[in-house]
Amino acid sequence: MSKKTSEINLKVDLDVNNVPEKIVWTASDASEEVKKAKAFLLSVWDENEKNTLRMDLWTKEMSVEEMNKFFFQTYITMADTFQRATSEDGIGEAMRDFAEFFGEKMGVIKPSGKFDAP
Repeated sequence: MSKKTSEINLKVDLDVNNVPEKIVWTASDASEEVKKAKAFLLSVWDENEKNTLRMDLWTKEMSVEEMNKFFFQTYITMADTFQRATSEDGIGEAMRDFAEFFGEKMGVIKPSGKFDAP
């Protein structure tokens, strides 16, 4: 079986104050089409430092409503990934509960009544 290499490229256009104006990306495993983005969160585990390196960028055009939905969906994805990687079902569910709580409080999803005070 031969090894494979995949490449992801991000391009960020900045204004004179170094604020992102435009973000585009491509991936070698996907179509060669350049895709637009308004935000990205990148976390990389540094094996030597035993620490997370991160880069969080968003464009001026990203609305608060879009950011709310972006974070809600990211929380759900993180819960799914964590549960798959660790088999920690209870913590995965707790993470999804927080995502649901966040989604309700930020108006991304409709209230379920699950988090109402007694």
